[in-house]
Amino acid sequence: MSYNGSGTFNINTTGQPVVAGTVISSSAFNSLTTDLATGLTTAITKDGQTTTTARITFAQGITSSLVTDSSSISTGSIITAGGAGIAKNLYVGGIASFSAQPIFTSLTASSAVATDASKGLVSVTNTGTGNNVLATSPTLVTPALGTPSALVLTNATGLPAAQLTGTQTIPKATLPTGSVLQVVNATNSSTLGSTNSTPTDTGLTATITPTSATSKILVMTYQPGSGRNAAADSLYAGLVRGSTTIASQSRFALSDNNAGSIFVDLVFTVLDSPATTSATTYKVQANRNGSAGSGVVNVDSNLCTITLMEIAA
Repeated sequence: MSYNGSGTFNINTTGQPVVAGTVISSSAFNSLTTDLATGLTTAITKDGQTTTTARITFAQGITSSLVTDSSSISTGSIITAGGAGIAKNLYVGGIASFSAQPIFTSLTASSAVATDASKGLVSVTNTGTGNNVLATSPTLVTPALGTPSALVLTNATGLPAAQLTGTQTIPKATLPTGSVLQVVNATNSSTLGSTNSTPTDTGLTATITPTSATSKILVMTYQPGSGRNAAADSLYAGLVRGSTTIASQSRFALSDNNAGSIFVDLVFTVLDSPATTSATTYKVQANRNGSAGSGVVNVDSNLCTITLMEIAA
């Protein structure tokens, strides 16, 4: 009997098979026992006494019903003293425990890994050191954010005083009511002598463009040496926004002595509500108030000023 590498026993042609009444010769019997010994020597024993000398191919896989401890390398269903080469995908039905560090050849040296769309591990690069923060509302301890291209401090409760200097710009809409948003100033030194009975521009004017339609405009004007010449009744003066008079002095520099000249400072201080974000012009107009003589503004050609201040409302 012979035993081939496929595990098949073949009956020898000489002296086999034995038929009834045949005297079994020693050579035939010894040949049979030698073949059996050779076959059993190359067989794998179920109690693990022998070790294979070559790779064994399992066409249908290996099934084990053992209930073993996956945390131990001595009680697992499959134990290998060397490496395990897997040509295709590995499916693990339970938890896979590794007593040593697993090596993934598809990853590059990096400080962290993540999963891609196919749930495979890929290398990612972290900036800085320390632990990753993965919570939806993480707490960052003394982070250095550098100079972000855009940053909205929606929930910021305060800013260091040192950051409120230099070129920093605070949105005007965030300033409290009463804050001065912008200031416009203009000057003029012309003298207006008018015998007109209708308002005439004195030359003192300034234009401002409010940043908000709710803003107030504080208008302040100063024109020294203004009043009436001899025989004039008095001087009319008006503060005008565009073509609308917002304040007036209809009997400015009036005197019981109709023959005398009176000159005093012509001043307006008005808090106006233009209700617009368009360019708005303010100016002072004046004219003789009476039937004779003339009205005069800035009789000595001194410096006159007009100041417009936008006030947050």
